Amino acid sequence: MEFTLQPNIYTTRKGGASNLLSHLEHIWIDDLTSNRFVGKGSMYILSGFSNFNGGVRFYPWIQDHIKRGGKCKIILGGSSSQNMSSRQIVNKLLDIGCDVGIVNRKAIFHAKCYGFKYQDFSSLVVSSGNFTSKGMTQNIEASMLLDYNDLKGFSFDWDEMFKTIKKQKIDYYQATPNPSAPFWKLLFDEEKGRIQDDKDDSFQTLLITLSNSDTARIQAQPGTKEGKGTQYFWLSKDSYDFFPALTIPNKRGYKRTFSTLISMDYIDLGLKGVEERVTFEAENNLDFRLGTGRLKYSSIAKAGDLAAITRRDEHEYELRIFHADTLLFKTLLSYAINFIGHQGKRYGYIDNASFYKELKKGGYKSL
Repeated sequence: MEFTLQPNIYTTRKGGASNLLSHLEHIWIDDLTSNRFVGKGSMYILSGFSNFNGGVRFYPWIQDHIKRGGKCKIILGGSSSQNMSSRQIVNKLLDIGCDVGIVNRKAIFHAKCYGFKYQDFSSLVVSSGNFTSKGMTQNIEASMLLDYNDLKGFSFDWDEMFKTIKKQKIDYYQATPNPSAPFWKLLFDEEKGRIQDDKDDSFQTLLITLSNSDTARIQAQPGTKEGKGTQYFWLSKDSYDFFPALTIPNKRGYKRTFSTLISMDYIDLGLKGVEERVTFEAENNLDFRLGTGRLKYSSIAKAGDLAAITRRDEHEYELRIFHADTLLFKTLLSYAINFIGHQGKRYGYIDNASFYKELKKGGYKSL
């Protein structure tokens, strides 16, 4: 049994889960592989709100589980007036073989439970966090993990709960790929509107310290071996909520990735509207890569500097570099409270209003 208050606020187990995402990695990846349950039993999801990036960490695992004979049973909330669950996530879940049900918002479907069952083995996560990018990692959410030992002798059964939910007098729809089915009208389009759930979704600025792997190609001279390859910034695996739906699958390579395209303004270079790709390495190192190709050979940033990536709209971003010897660097670094790996790389968020206020106060001028 483990209780977690995210993000990285409190956990009852030393070295335990930092967020809801970590709990779900435990029950859907660690437990299944260690107990050889892949392809056996069922995964379960109950969530009032959901979006594509909420599930992007798990799509390959769910798909593999189903292909080997397992099941994934899901009930999500929907609404004709609120952005509860998106067309993109339901399309993806149906595509990989999940059994998906939609409950109309008028029934006030607000449960968030996740788990797994195979024969007498069960796990359950009860959480305030929705199956959304923010609910998984960045909102302040509480989650309780109950594993097999905790549930022994406890009269909880996933299949029975799903069965009784469907028996209630609620407006329930079984999702199908049929594009004219009425339930699709209860789902919002992430490409047309902001990714929302029932929490504040104001746009933010991501602050990240730069490592040598981020800046080697920036400092390289054209034609040298140091400059070979694509220029990226490596971001935390908790960046799901900071980017649009990662609906572009890779066409090359055997390890699955999910990507999206954004428009980047390089403030320090005076460039606007540059198309860049964001990629999540779903089956490799689980990090996000942000393409920053225009910085290559520019010498504009070195290891130890700070990058500020501001999200202005659904697909529109700004990028600024702050050198380590500047006052604004020291001010903004205080917001980068989270660590990536064990090399001292840090990241954090600041709301845009506060970020622009700090720039004005610090007399910011582009490099």
